[in-house]
Amino acid sequence: MTQDTIRYGVIGCGMMGQEHLRNIALLPGAEVAAIFEPNAAMAQAARAIAPGAALVGSVAELLAAERLDCLLIASPNHVHVAQLLEVARIRPLPLLIEKPLYTDAADEAALRRLQAGYPAPIWVAMEYRYMPPVVAFLEQCEAATGGLKMLSIREHRFPFLNKVGGWNRFNRNTGGTLVEKCCHFFDLMRLALKSDPVRVTASAGQEVNHRDERLDGETPDIWDSAYVIVDFASGARAMLELCMFAEGARWQEELSATGPTGKIEALVPGPGRFWPARLGPPPVPQVIVSPRDPKGPRVVEIPVDPALLEAGDHNGSTFYQHRRFLDAVRGQARPEVTLEDGMWAVRMGLAAQQAALTGESVRF
Repeated sequence: MTQDTIRYGVIGCGMMGQEHLRNIALLPGAEVAAIFEPNAAMAQAARAIAPGAALVGSVAELLAAERLDCLLIASPNHVHVAQLLEVARIRPLPLLIEKPLYTDAADEAALRRLQAGYPAPIWVAMEYRYMPPVVAFLEQCEAATGGLKMLSIREHRFPFLNKVGGWNRFNRNTGGTLVEKCCHFFDLMRLALKSDPVRVTASAGQEVNHRDERLDGETPDIWDSAYVIVDFASGARAMLELCMFAEGARWQEELSATGPTGKIEALVPGPGRFWPARLGPPPVPQVIVSPRDPKGPRVVEIPVDPALLEAGDHNGSTFYQHRRFLDAVRGQARPEVTLEDGMWAVRMGLAAQQAALTGESVRF
């Protein structure tokens, strides 16, 4: 590819889509050329961020734009597969697609067929991989632990935010909390442990959030808390603890990996815009290495560029993800988060949903 500037077509510009737009604007050699966003308010918000982009009325119209180099799908979860298949049929460009890749197990067969024939790179957006403290954690895991045996991920955070039409309040649209929210963490488990799961056990439910809400006469059924235990083929095991009514915590994500020689942790704060000004500056992410011998934790702060913090809620990861994706668009690298990775993350989330509903372990 010889063009100096990579031109994106963007499908879906709600809250997450707008974060993508702000980060693309920070990337040299990239711009947004066309946007399809059916909600008028979200479309106007997107235009304010990317004033040079054309607003179009459909996916097909976007794909007809004269010059596009790549695509971003950041629409609601339940339309991802249909839009991906439409792209594949009309104009299969390099593509970054937001998580979760799909929400219904029945969609996996179509994705398998697409995987075999799509002629361009597809990259599944797993922003948590690219948070600077998580990157440092992953890079040091083996050396710090002497080989991972146990991995724990805790997310204590705010409730689901209000999105267009309340689509994220219902399992039928999201795949369920353990798919919608937690596919990131299942992806990190596979990445850190370098192994695939063999069994999932879970306990989860809707305990506090959204129980008094009504949307078109319906009560939201999305869960707000869970414990999930995953056994891996390597013999390692991992645990997820999710609580979505704990935004008062100092850290939003806490990762801990342990092995025969030591332990490593990553402590990640939530979005700075939610941190109370009366408490001073928001916390700076940390990585802590705790060897068994000689004892003595070593704490390293992992600051994130303030401009990247301002551009989104994911500790700069959206910017770093796009920078790597552009390398793939230019033919200089392969996708780091493949369709296979995206399918495994959803598969694990659906298994956790099933395990929590039935009270029985799910085996792969």
